[in-house]
Amino acid sequence: MSGTLRHATGAGLMAAWTASTAQNATNPAEPNTFFKVFPVGRVEKQGPSVRLRIFDPFVDALLGLEEWSHVNVLYWFDQNDVPEKRRILRVHPRASQDNPLTGVFACRAPVRPNLIALSVCKLLSVQGNLVHLQSIDALDATPILDLKPFIPTDAPRQDIRVPAWASR
Repeated sequence: MSGTLRHATGAGLMAAWTASTAQNATNPAEPNTFFKVFPVGRVEKQGPSVRLRIFDPFVDALLGLEEWSHVNVLYWFDQNDVPEKRRILRVHPRASQDNPLTGVFACRAPVRPNLIALSVCKLLSVQGNLVHLQSIDALDATPILDLKPFIPTDAPRQDIRVPAWASR
């Protein structure tokens, strides 16, 4: 994605999906269904400071967010958006050959068919159009797709299973 589009307020990102065959799902030249996704803001990282700058048309959506301790931040891996990487469906998690070859839907690899990422972040404050966070696993200028409060009762509390490599 071009730097101009990445930094444009309200610029649209296109995420393509097709359900016809697995082959078509991995071939971005033949999608038959499109979803148009617009960034609502961008990540700003300067030294230890992390904040989300929410674009003006979406500031009203922040009302009440400051009452929550944590927020789910959905963002787009835009600096990793190349067709070759979207076709990678198996990886060694955490880029370690010590971990078994795993499908990207079974790990949090940044290469995937649709480059949607999710981080649960500690919310420090909301000031106008700025959401201050303790940290986020995203790069500076990353487009924000959505914010949702983290609701502890939605998280599973028992019968949680993870593969051995994920608990190291």
